[in-house]
Amino acid sequence: MSELFNFDLEKTDGNARAGSFDTPHGHIHTPIFAPVGTQATVKAVTPAQLEEIGASLILANTYHLYLRPGEELIASFSGLHQFMNWNKPILTDSGGFQVFSLAGTRQVDDDGVNFKSHIDGSIHRFTPEKSIKIQEALGADIIMAFDECAEPKDRNYSQVAMSRTHRWLERCISTKTRSDQALFGIVQGGIFPDLRKQSAEFISKLNLPGNAIGGLSVGESKKDMHGMIEAVNAILPVDKPRYLMGVGSPEDLINGIWRGVDIFDCVLPTRLARHNAAFTPFGRINLTNTGNSSEHSPIDESCSCYTCSHFSKAYLRHLIVAKEILASTLVSIHNLNFLLQLTLQARNAVLDNRYDAFAHEFLENWHEKTENNLEVKGFE
Repeated sequence: MSELFNFDLEKTDGNARAGSFDTPHGHIHTPIFAPVGTQATVKAVTPAQLEEIGASLILANTYHLYLRPGEELIASFSGLHQFMNWNKPILTDSGGFQVFSLAGTRQVDDDGVNFKSHIDGSIHRFTPEKSIKIQEALGADIIMAFDECAEPKDRNYSQVAMSRTHRWLERCISTKTRSDQALFGIVQGGIFPDLRKQSAEFISKLNLPGNAIGGLSVGESKKDMHGMIEAVNAILPVDKPRYLMGVGSPEDLINGIWRGVDIFDCVLPTRLARHNAAFTPFGRINLTNTGNSSEHSPIDESCSCYTCSHFSKAYLRHLIVAKEILASTLVSIHNLNFLLQLTLQARNAVLDNRYDAFAHEFLENWHEKTENNLEVKGFE
């Protein structure tokens, strides 16, 4: 394992953890939420705005960047950091989830996956080797193994997909050549504790720089999600960061940290912003509600982000009704800042030995709204 990647577990409070992960482009203080920049951009937000709100890790997507503009072009810029002008850590996922979400237009075998481009219908093939080579060309600090994400409640297929994921991980390890990239393995196994434990044990023995939990937040219950996180984190090594893939609602962050997760990502905050919904400590609000039409207060009076420091809900509603692009930018800044500040507050609570009280207080105040309950997995 490269010495470039070191995880310092600074403090634990129960299962909640505070740490720091070194990468070639800087430290990642955990727990952390990572904004998703699917196509080498976090939608509606500039890199300077991301820096201003304290983002330290962002994601990009192998599947999308392979199709457009192509990894060769990005490699000609020496990788994503220069291409998108982001000098902090980047994580690329393997493209596995996007490929498998194409359901009726892909064919899986033990060697890899054939799939149709969602852009032009052309046929392509991903294998573990190809996914790693693409990610090496993209040049992210953290890269993900090519895995198979199965329907979580189908035991037979979950077992097949888990075994295939393990074999593909070994091929990813054999293919990887760059020492300046940290390869994370991915635990699969659906909602079945015995499969999840088997997968976590297999992944743990490979001594990778970090480990991920995949195949959750795809339709299973919150109870099942929490149970799988607990089962896996009881086995994954304590001295490596743990990444819960594709999970990013405020209550899921709090519950995940409570159960030992370090890194989260999701398209949720920017997608909700484009659907006129904003986070507050008391749940989501719909900015298009007529009650906001003359409201002088910001989204959240306790928030110090650029949006809340400068603009009223009345102004934001006006932008939305007038279909002004600025609305998406301003609400995205707020929603991203909300999650970044939430994980920072959670980190401080762990360091101060008060995470239980912090989590209870947040969850007692948080009331999830169903009016904006959007599907947020898959393509952004």
